[in-house]
Amino acid sequence: MFAAYVYPGWHPIPERDRNFHPGFTEWELVRSCAPRFPGHAQPRVPLLGEYDDRDPREVGRRVALAREHGVSAFVHGFFWCRGKRVFEDALDRGFLGSDEGRAAPFAVMWANRMPRRVLPVRRADLPVIEDDRLVPSDADDFVAMVTLLARQYFVRPNYLRIGGRAYLSIFDTSFFLRELGLDAAREAVTRAKAAVAALGLGGLHLVAIEPGGDVIGALGTVGFDSVTHYVHLPVWKGGPHLQDYAECAAARAAEWDAFAERSGLPYVPSVATGWDASPRGADFGTERPDRYPWSPVVTGEHPERFREALARAAGWAAARRDAVTPDGVDSPLVMIASLNEWSEGHHLEPDARFGNGWLEAVRGCRAAGTRKV
Repeated sequence: MFAAYVYPGWHPIPERDRNFHPGFTEWELVRSCAPRFPGHAQPRVPLLGEYDDRDPREVGRRVALAREHGVSAFVHGFFWCRGKRVFEDALDRGFLGSDEGRAAPFAVMWANRMPRRVLPVRRADLPVIEDDRLVPSDADDFVAMVTLLARQYFVRPNYLRIGGRAYLSIFDTSFFLRELGLDAAREAVTRAKAAVAALGLGGLHLVAIEPGGDVIGALGTVGFDSVTHYVHLPVWKGGPHLQDYAECAAARAAEWDAFAERSGLPYVPSVATGWDASPRGADFGTERPDRYPWSPVVTGEHPERFREALARAAGWAAARRDAVTPDGVDSPLVMIASLNEWSEGHHLEPDARFGNGWLEAVRGCRAAGTRKV
């Protein structure tokens, strides 16, 4: 089963209106990004056009197209900071406001960061993650967030479930655990799971995303149920500026066993179509900084190479006795980054370069898996 992450940032919000200008969206960054080295595949042009992800008609047609090509579920970024939400209209009005979204399996990922205040990033002397973007939490706050999610989303018949429990992932698991400490995090997770069960919703399947080496061994004792990634493709630190897609995909696949062994939990492989966050950074020319969002850039991405990476992930998951398999399907879960993160260079939605190629790769992988069965 293939589930695609969904970035909900394709509509204006008051916070960005204040920080940038009224009506700002990242489509401005996507369309204005010029090539920065020979062969640089910029700008990325959406074949179906730019869209407002609050619009159920536009969202519905993209959901329908993705499902026709074998994407079975959609994991939406959920931005929450002590009761404050941003970008919620993409899920509430766009996805769930469409006939297609109301029928499609979906889940949420707590994106425990706030959006950037400056785009494109113009200063390389500031932290990659500014302090005011970090999302503080505690046990009471976490339980409040999960209770809201349960009442608003987990109750829906199309919410993604694992063994009868609602799927929820945490984007920056390391920050969550380091900030709370393991004891407080264990209390938060225990109480949140109890709150979901008390609502008669069967409990919570909690997923850690890319936990750091200092916390990965403690995930099970805290109460996490499985481990995965968001974008698991380039070498983030210490690697070259330009990195080949096929080499990166093979190297990351070689790490899946270690993530499962070190965490002691089921691991769900995540495959990305590419990586290039150039639109989010100002053009420094040849003096580009060696850091996000300027570096690294993955080159040589192609639907056929993506299909090979996806097939490798599906085969690895199918061979695991502890594979994470959602309710109502007969194949293990594999994550895809992503449906629509255009400003970071990973998307399944059709583009002017490959047409429906990314989606056709998913369909080809699904068809091959069906024939093997």
